[in-house]
Amino acid sequence: MKRKLTYAAIAIAGVAILAIVVIWLLFLSGRILDLPPAPSLGSTLPTGTAPPEDTPLAASVVKDLEIPWALDFLPDRSIVFTERPGRVRLIAAGRGLLPQPLLEIPQVAHVGEGGLLGIAVHPDFTRNQFIYVYYTYREGNTLANRLVRYWKQGDSLTDATIILGGVPGASIHDGGRIKFGPDGYLYIAAGDASRPELAQDLDSLAGKILRIKDDGSIPADNPFPGSPVYSFGHRNPEGLAWDNLGRLWATEHGSSANDELNLVLPGSNYGWPVIRGDEKSPGMESPVIHSGSDTWAPSGIAFWNGSLFFSGLRGQSLFQVPLDSQPPSLKRQLNGSFGRLREVVLGPDGFLYITTSNRDGRGVPTPSDDQIIRVNPRKL
Repeated sequence: MKRKLTYAAIAIAGVAILAIVVIWLLFLSGRILDLPPAPSLGSTLPTGTAPPEDTPLAASVVKDLEIPWALDFLPDRSIVFTERPGRVRLIAAGRGLLPQPLLEIPQVAHVGEGGLLGIAVHPDFTRNQFIYVYYTYREGNTLANRLVRYWKQGDSLTDATIILGGVPGASIHDGGRIKFGPDGYLYIAAGDASRPELAQDLDSLAGKILRIKDDGSIPADNPFPGSPVYSFGHRNPEGLAWDNLGRLWATEHGSSANDELNLVLPGSNYGWPVIRGDEKSPGMESPVIHSGSDTWAPSGIAFWNGSLFFSGLRGQSLFQVPLDSQPPSLKRQLNGSFGRLREVVLGPDGFLYITTSNRDGRGVPTPSDDQIIRVNPRKL
């Protein structure tokens, strides 16, 4: 009897090892391992122009990072970015990646999907030198998220000012993307903190897209007077972008697939946890496009030349949605080329900048991971 149990245990272990090998091969198959280096930042390409056609499809800006989550550009085209364990780092124009972070935040609770997440440069940075970050922290025995403003002084960030705190947090579903909109206000994607009922509760900041002024006060034209809530009924939104018409789009992680791309309207209810996918209910908005039984695990999103581009973690792709196609179509770009993709930002030089997330515990890293990669959208 003992011998039979031993054989069974060996067989189970063998199957488990085989499964691990298969998963490892699936993650690495098709990966591009040797990218040319991107030119140093601060190129003379005019702002807002399309990249030259003879520029390579992809080039590595910087390698060997630890879970880069979000990035933004300074006026001189330097890049500031977050690493989820709690570091804000700078790729300086003409100097490259600085070896020391601009800031390490000891209050960051790097738990599960939580940690140092979004980053946004103030639209009037040249005058005020303000940079905003969004991170998970411990509040007693629970997790929460907060938005903090810093002042850039040389190669460091100082003068921390809490702009918004107490956003419900958890080890999953923290949202985390922050962006300044065309109206100059700051938008925050907040997840439901693994408590779906909060997404429908207008007294909670969880499961919402929030809209505030740069000092944390509430815009007079917000849809719910005195509240930062801009839209609700979200599960775990991780991407925010505006198109050429000024419309706000958001990516959202669904449950058991059913990931979403939503056109966000002020005061609208996006249905979680009541509806998902093609389901409908009075007073609730359905997504413009969703993944059905597939899983994208969408995160960052950017708009370029008539299309939305959003990154896929589980989907390991850069997804393109041309906005002039009816019904909306979906194209997979860079499928499996770089593994899990977290962020995508349109740079001032017309290139897309993406980050990999292969060292977050859910991917298979290569010796180059994690990376920030410059992509020429004209070659997609």
